[in-house]
Amino acid sequence: MGVFTFVVKNSGGEWKAKQHEGELEACAPSSYELQRKLVQAALSSDSSGGVQSSYSPVTPTSAVFQVIIGGGGGGGAFIGGGAATAPAGGAAATAEAPPAEEKKEEKEESDDDMGFSLFD
Repeated sequence: MGVFTFVVKNSGGEWKAKQHEGELEACAPSSYELQRKLVQAALSSDSSGGVQSSYSPVTPTSAVFQVIIGGGGGGGAFIGGGAATAPAGGAAATAEAPPAEEKKEEKEESDDDMGFSLFD
C-alpha cells in the first residue's frame, strides 16, 4: 500500500504540488487537472491496487492532496474493528469475524397514534 501526500499551492494562476517527504512534483492550470496528474504520478511509482484520493483545501490558494494506492476495498474495510489492524495482502478476509450482536427490532409508530387521519 502506498500513501502519497502532496502540498498544493496556487501561485500566479498555476497550481503546483510537491510531495511531502518525496520526489514527486506536478503543475497544472487548474486544481482538477493537477489532481489527475498527481494520481498518475503516484500510480507510476506504485500500481499495487485500487486508488483512493482526498483533496482538502486549507485556504483558497492552498490544499493537501493525498493518494492512497492498494490497501482495503474501500470504506467497508474498516467495519468490524479488526480490519484496520490486519496485515496487508488480503489476510483480513480470512480472519474470523466476531459474532455480530443481534439488533432488537424496533416497532415503528403508526399514523393511527396521532389521533387524526391525513384523509379526514
